[in-house]
Amino acid sequence: MVADTAGRPTADKEVIESKLRFLKEYLSDLKEFETVSLADFKKSKKDQRFAERTLHLACEACIDTAAHIISRQGLREPRDNKDLFQILFESSIISAPVHEAMVKMSRFRNIVVHDYARIDPEIVVGILKKNLVDFKRFASEIIRFMDTLHPE
Repeated sequence: MVADTAGRPTADKEVIESKLRFLKEYLSDLKEFETVSLADFKKSKKDQRFAERTLHLACEACIDTAAHIISRQGLREPRDNKDLFQILFESSIISAPVHEAMVKMSRFRNIVVHDYARIDPEIVVGILKKNLVDFKRFASEIIRFMDTLHPE
């Protein structure tokens, strides 16, 4: 178990690095879609399903990262996935803009998982064009936080 100098458990750097590596891979996989037009995106069910699933996996990587940190840092119990990011924000681990973006991604994830028949290709293309950077910001802020726990 990883602990701080007082013996309290802290987030495991290797676990977080692994989750963020997966996130980086998912974002790399989605890079080709950053410039896709809505019309072209709608033409290919394979592209739609690939992008939707890969966005889902990126969301899960962020959710898993948040859950690990919250658990290992002994923070309050989250009510749902959106609350994971609220807790990170309350604990000054992520910024307000990243918190808001991750809450939106959690909502998107819930649609992909629970209401997949009503996924709007326009929303997916919007995320691909404008919001992939939010995942990168989340990762950067998590890395900054982890560096405070595990200074090299």
